[in-house]
Amino acid sequence: MSSYAEKVLKQVKRDNPGQPEFHQAVAEVLGSLKLVVDSDKRYEKAGLLERLVEPERVLMFRIPWVDDKGRVRINKGYRVQFNSAIGPYKGGLRFHPSVNLSVMKFLGFEQIFKNSLTGLAIGGAKGGSNFDPKGKSDGEVMRFCQSFMTEMFRHIGVDTDIPAGDIGVGSREIGYLMGQYKRIRNEYVGVLTGKGLSYGGSLVRKEATGYGLVYLSEEALNARSDTLAGKTVTVSGSGNVAIYTCEKAAQLGAKVVTVSDSDGWVYDPAGINLDVLKQVKEEERGRLTAYAERVKSAEYHARGNGSVWDVTCDVAFPCATQNELDEVAAAKLVKDGVILVAEGANMPTTAKGTDIFLENSVIFLPGKAANAGGVATSVLEMSQTDTRLFWSFEKVERKLQTIVKHIFTSIDDAANRYGVRGNYVVGSNIAGFEKVADAMMAEGIV
Repeated sequence: MSSYAEKVLKQVKRDNPGQPEFHQAVAEVLGSLKLVVDSDKRYEKAGLLERLVEPERVLMFRIPWVDDKGRVRINKGYRVQFNSAIGPYKGGLRFHPSVNLSVMKFLGFEQIFKNSLTGLAIGGAKGGSNFDPKGKSDGEVMRFCQSFMTEMFRHIGVDTDIPAGDIGVGSREIGYLMGQYKRIRNEYVGVLTGKGLSYGGSLVRKEATGYGLVYLSEEALNARSDTLAGKTVTVSGSGNVAIYTCEKAAQLGAKVVTVSDSDGWVYDPAGINLDVLKQVKEEERGRLTAYAERVKSAEYHARGNGSVWDVTCDVAFPCATQNELDEVAAAKLVKDGVILVAEGANMPTTAKGTDIFLENSVIFLPGKAANAGGVATSVLEMSQTDTRLFWSFEKVERKLQTIVKHIFTSIDDAANRYGVRGNYVVGSNIAGFEKVADAMMAEGIV
């Protein structure tokens, strides 16, 4: 006889065909929650899992805009408002050609548990578009963002839904979106996070996801009387999360030797030169070939010629995109002696890859816990905007560290309580679920 969780998973796959990323995310969570919901019949009686896996609201809309040559372009826009049981919807906007409904639902579902783990009062959502900012002029990006916000403004608000940035949505895009919201609504409120420092942003927001990832990894290592100091680290990606993962890991005494982008990857045995990486990626919006040209110790490998996971390391931080680290790469990392893998991106490790790490006693920190530092600092930004205050870098970073310590304590405790000590996948899912489930039960059948 199927368990309650298994029955709901079958229903999700049946009712949401052609959405593999969403299926994968739900399967991973419900696989953990069997330990909780199958022993307490209150959840099944209340239809809690059926409600949990169904978004409260899915918005899909067209985004017309005009390019620099005067041609009319059309993109798809999405906002999946998944769960508001513990607070207003909170989650990023992603502008990338891979964006579709399945990706938006997987990200929104993950965001429920990530936001819950922070201990802050925010629900889960995600949104975005299949628009690609890469190669577009500032004018084209501005016109697209203004058109996107012209539709989305009616669905968001400081007590309803507060979007932030994600892949393809940085300070430039947030600025254009904020400007259009203010223009339409004739009010200045903190309806977006990730804003520039000159108009309501927060120090540490840019660094927060990468810093939080490293802090949580250090907590997990410390629990085993170990530390990042002296470790060799591989990082995938070279965007915001990857750059500040490199920075904080280096500050804690590790040596980061790889980064990547969509065209290829770099191996730098001397350690990634952060000044050059920031210049290439943040200032010039360039490719890693430019890094390799300027740093003599670096080796550049074009896409298809191996990957960062071929490099022997102690710690691996996948910070690029979903399902980038498969079972072949996981097995290679295990064979080469990896100690810890922590996800800077959302679901960058495949289900089979995750199983390999867990079966081989590798410390594995899933994205919903490991990259929650970004959304946590977004809420700190919201607090500053609401009170018209501006906190120092040190104050925000201290608050971030406190939140990360809370996350580790929560996931470690949940894993121990349910007899799976050291399994932070199960610990994260259960710890994130418990708060949301309690709120949903208290609020009735809504």
